[in-house]
Amino acid sequence: MNVECTRLPSGLTVVTENMPHLESVALGTWIKSGSRNETEAEHGIAHLLEHMAFKGTNQRTARQIAEEIENVGGEVNAATSTETTSYYARVLKDNVPLAVDILADILTDSVFDEEELEREKHVILQEIGAADDTPDDVVFDRFSEQAYRGQTIGRSILGTPETVQSFTSGQIRNYLSRNYTTDRMFVVAAGKVDHDAFVKQVEQRFASLPTTPSSTPVMDAARYTGGESRVERDLMDTQVLLGFEGKAYHMRDFYCSQILANILGGGMSSRLFQEVREIRGLCYSVYAFHWGFSDTGIFGIHAATGGENLPELVPVIIEELRKASEHIDSQEIERSRAQIRAQLLMGQESPAARAGQIARQMMLYGRTIPNQEMMERIAGITTQRLTDLAGRLFFDTAPTLSAIGPVDQLVSLNEIAGALTHQPAGARKAVG
Repeated sequence: MNVECTRLPSGLTVVTENMPHLESVALGTWIKSGSRNETEAEHGIAHLLEHMAFKGTNQRTARQIAEEIENVGGEVNAATSTETTSYYARVLKDNVPLAVDILADILTDSVFDEEELEREKHVILQEIGAADDTPDDVVFDRFSEQAYRGQTIGRSILGTPETVQSFTSGQIRNYLSRNYTTDRMFVVAAGKVDHDAFVKQVEQRFASLPTTPSSTPVMDAARYTGGESRVERDLMDTQVLLGFEGKAYHMRDFYCSQILANILGGGMSSRLFQEVREIRGLCYSVYAFHWGFSDTGIFGIHAATGGENLPELVPVIIEELRKASEHIDSQEIERSRAQIRAQLLMGQESPAARAGQIARQMMLYGRTIPNQEMMERIAGITTQRLTDLAGRLFFDTAPTLSAIGPVDQLVSLNEIAGALTHQPAGARKAVG
């Protein structure tokens, strides 16, 4: 890896990876702050801020921001997640100074015009309405709410119509000054980029960023609760999510959890896809996932099926979880390792993917992690570790259930919890 890192006197971290065979550069600013850093009254403000950053500065109108980057064939965008926010661009190598200038402009000199704010509130209200009309979105939002009941980490990133409509430009500035400081920000570029030149450009244009927060950033410790949400809707199918408390990024079992998710539902050869979809035909989509956060995690299984298959679907999934706690074949681990290795190497062929990966590693670990080190960590995972982890994940934590659609035939959470108890395999309770 041709990765170079410089920490500026201001505290801002600048990282590049030179990919000399390319003619373009993907660059951006990643902030270690997201929806989880909102107060109760700020629900949705991190996402609104991301929108408002493109609505005009003291130097450029919203239209000029869009036109200047597109005049050179580039693109610019942003994204808000639970714990991070990113503003990023992709341009040809000669236009890197322009992209740096625009990103710095929107992050240091946005005006948050009241008229623009009202228009953007309306846009986000439509986004909230569209999400509510999308079963895939609803089932995941309700899932998070139940997994972390009454906590910021479990809330929808979009906010509610009431909170979004209440925001003022002053509240946006307060959130900005509390969270967008140099000690929490990383400027990253990947592609045909010269590190020293890029550092000089960033140092000059981001010089006005505050180095300390105006007040202590907010982030309460997460507490997994588990729970149940059922939304009855007249739909053609039912979306079902079953989940458990997973592992945080820094925990020993994080990578083990990623491999377990791959084995259970990471592709067409996975256990759930083969048993639930191919052999039994109980659903048209099924997969497993593991989300890591800074102090907690979520392990989940998502399935989409016709209502007539619901009585059989969840019991079959639980049986596969039980089997995973009793036996995992070494060939399955090797297949999962190969998938992860391929993902890592393929990601390095995309400057945008590589820039995002570097930024995440810097935010989480304070350094970039070479592929070889990553693979060495994964190489130490054994079948015994995986079965032990499966037993603890699925049978020692309270389940979370979320479903939307015709849910009347879905088994209860109590029945699921009753089946997920540590008993000898032959004495486990049946579900349904």
